[in-house]
Amino acid sequence: MKIFKSIRIAFALLLLGAQMSLFAQNNVVDEVIWVVGDEAILRSDVEAARLTGGPVKGDPYCVIPEQLAIQKLFLHQAAIDSIEATPAEINRAVESQMNEWVMLAGSKEKLEEYKNMTMTQIREGLYDQMKDYLTAQNMRRKLAEDVKVTPAEVRQYFKNLPADSLPMIPEQVEVQIVALKPIISQSEIDRVKEELRDYTERVNSGSSSFSTLAILYSEDPGSARQGGEMDYVGKSMLDPAFANVAFSLTDPKKVSKIVESEYGYHIIQLVDKRGDKIKVRHILRIPKPSQDNIDATLARLDSIAEEIREEKFSFEEAAAVISEDKDTRNNFGVMINLKMSPDGERMDRTSRFEMQELPAEVAKVVANMNTGEISKPFLMMKNQKEVCAIVKLKSRIKAHKASMTEDFQVLKAIVLAKKREEKIKQWIIDKQKTTYVRINEEWRNCNFQYPGWIK
Repeated sequence: MKIFKSIRIAFALLLLGAQMSLFAQNNVVDEVIWVVGDEAILRSDVEAARLTGGPVKGDPYCVIPEQLAIQKLFLHQAAIDSIEATPAEINRAVESQMNEWVMLAGSKEKLEEYKNMTMTQIREGLYDQMKDYLTAQNMRRKLAEDVKVTPAEVRQYFKNLPADSLPMIPEQVEVQIVALKPIISQSEIDRVKEELRDYTERVNSGSSSFSTLAILYSEDPGSARQGGEMDYVGKSMLDPAFANVAFSLTDPKKVSKIVESEYGYHIIQLVDKRGDKIKVRHILRIPKPSQDNIDATLARLDSIAEEIREEKFSFEEAAAVISEDKDTRNNFGVMINLKMSPDGERMDRTSRFEMQELPAEVAKVVANMNTGEISKPFLMMKNQKEVCAIVKLKSRIKAHKASMTEDFQVLKAIVLAKKREEKIKQWIIDKQKTTYVRINEEWRNCNFQYPGWIK
């Protein structure tokens, strides 16, 4: 969700409530100020962006219309090339923006009052605007996806670069973990199953819809807001137990039996099947361990940590034999950071984490540890479940200036981003030449980034 930080200016036209309020108060008549192809840019679009966007370098009445015009160029090309944003992408972006607005306003009620719209109306308007923004971003990526850089180009670029111009690489750490799951009582499991049976009965009787119950009760944050609905997915992408039941469903009106997965307990309802992919909605409920069982697990880990310090066995042996963390126990407990490569071309597996990339509970513990030190036991959340853990700081790489030998991939990404931006700029210049553009006279007196708007 952090990827949406950059939308402030290009995307700020979304606060239409503020925009209309401004014109009503000042008796300003809205007007078309630019036309790009068949698309109009209104004075109100610019005012909304000026009021609600981030800082603008230069005259906002020049910078903002040009940014909106550039987005129109990308959208026009996206329509030609059949480039779209997926509903899943758009929904995630909408929810992220809605949550931010609610936080800024103070509550949903205050946001509705400020916008003079219901939350549903705000969300519906936001959906279309976010769809345009994400479609334009996807088009940008498509245009530059074939740009590559060679090692020789990277070396040449940085050969004569002053040392103080090299980027700083933030501090990174390597962390090992031993994790145990507190025992969950059978009575707690029975309680959760009874809740799910009740939901099933309410759906079958018609007293409640599956979607409504998912919104109210599902503990899967990724799908609950969408009424429990997941995007189309292949069988291999799902938990095996969940997948076996989901792919056996044939009647969209029926609710599955209760399914146990590594995340908790589910009931599932079929939405659609498309080839080897399926779309379902589900409700997840997670049984919780008692505080007594949590305390007992923490005490056990405290004893394990002490025995490691006394060299009765190693941290690596504890991770392999004792730990219940399936993601690390076959890797000597070393935590793996799965992240996009610096060049944006693939997903990389690395044992190095920047502090903000670690789970918050781990980062808090590791922050003041020395290399080789073993932590006290602590409680953390993983897959929405409470887990007890101890960690060992395997290594700490201090913040430093990037070097060709140690940080080549980071430097390569910088050169690649520069080349891709150059290609995008040239594409915009070329696109201007073949696109109809009209700018009202009073909006022309600008030092545009791309002078080709005025012909």
